[in-house]
Amino acid sequence: MSARAVLLLVLVGASVAHADPLDHRRIIGILQVEGPTNDITNTFERTLEKKLDAKTYWLVPRSKMRERMRMSTKWSEGCLVGACLTETKVQTGAEVVLLVALTGSGTSFGYVVTVMRTDTGGVLSQATDRCEVCTLNEAMGSATAATVKLINALPPQLPDADAAQRAEAEAAAAAALRPVELARKEDQRHAQRIGVTLTVVGLAMVVAGSAAYYLQDSRPGYGVAIAGGGTGFVLSGVAVLTF
Repeated sequence: MSARAVLLLVLVGASVAHADPLDHRRIIGILQVEGPTNDITNTFERTLEKKLDAKTYWLVPRSKMRERMRMSTKWSEGCLVGACLTETKVQTGAEVVLLVALTGSGTSFGYVVTVMRTDTGGVLSQATDRCEVCTLNEAMGSATAATVKLINALPPQLPDADAAQRAEAEAAAAAALRPVELARKEDQRHAQRIGVTLTVVGLAMVVAGSAAYYLQDSRPGYGVAIAGGGTGFVLSGVAVLTF
């Protein structure tokens, strides 16, 4: 590699990375802007840069992003979403990047703005709209305002991706186990109903058998049998309620 090429790479890196270690501005990279013409996409980038608070954000345009990413041996031009975006963070320092699509013609225009986090390659937020009767400038103004709003709404620190994934996994597991848990609770309620029924019937039999035995001088044996059977029912009911 020639000395001139090395110097060019160094200058490109310096234009994207923090030159001042005390500069705590958040780096926002523009990874893709699609539009009807190059003039429109370039105008959008320039307008967005003017609208963002320069004291808070360091907006890296597409050209600088591409120049920086060419230094990486792990980067592919088609990387817009997913784990491959981690290399974008390594090379540029941008924790979020923008994907912007400006569409339409005549008097009908629309836009889609997506904010991606580079550590996981996941979508953080998105804004989209379409107007059937408006000018291109009005649509671009709306897209720019929506982009600024999304950026300003970013939390000071991005949510813990691992924690979010664990929460999603736990929620999915809970949802999968919910039918089982409902069935278990229904079985418990059914067992309780059986236990209560056995206990009540058993007590009634004990009372009836005892009454038949003690209220008659002959002391009939069936009174003892009924009372004994009732005792068995009571014990069974108590066992069901206990276990």
